[in-house]
Amino acid sequence: MTEYTLMWVAIVAAGLLAWATKYAGHVVPEECLENPRVHRIAAFVTVALLAALFGVQGFTSGSAIVVDARIVAVVVAAVLLWRRAPFIVVVFAAAAVAAGLRLFGWA
Repeated sequence: MTEYTLMWVAIVAAGLLAWATKYAGHVVPEECLENPRVHRIAAFVTVALLAALFGVQGFTSGSAIVVDARIVAVVVAAVLLWRRAPFIVVVFAAAAVAAGLRLFGWA
C-alpha cells in the first residue's frame, strides 16, 4: 500500500469509529446512564481531559517544554477567577498580559 492509500484507510477507519461511538451512545440502556457512578466517572474524565489539554497547550511548544507568556497569563486568569472577577474581564486581562509580555520580547 502507498502512503496515500494508508492515509485514506486511516480516515475511513476514524470515521467508522466515530460513527460506532455515537451509535453505542444511542443503544446503551438508560438505566446504565442514570447510575451515580457513571455520572461521577464522567465528571472526572472531563476534568482529566481538560487538565491534559491545558498541560499540553500551556507548557509545550513542539516537543519541548517551555515557560513563556502563556503561563503568566494563566496565573493572572487564576488570580482574577479566585477574586471572582467577571469571566470576560478574566479573558481580556489574560490576553492583554500575554500580548504585553510578547510585545516586550518574552515569547
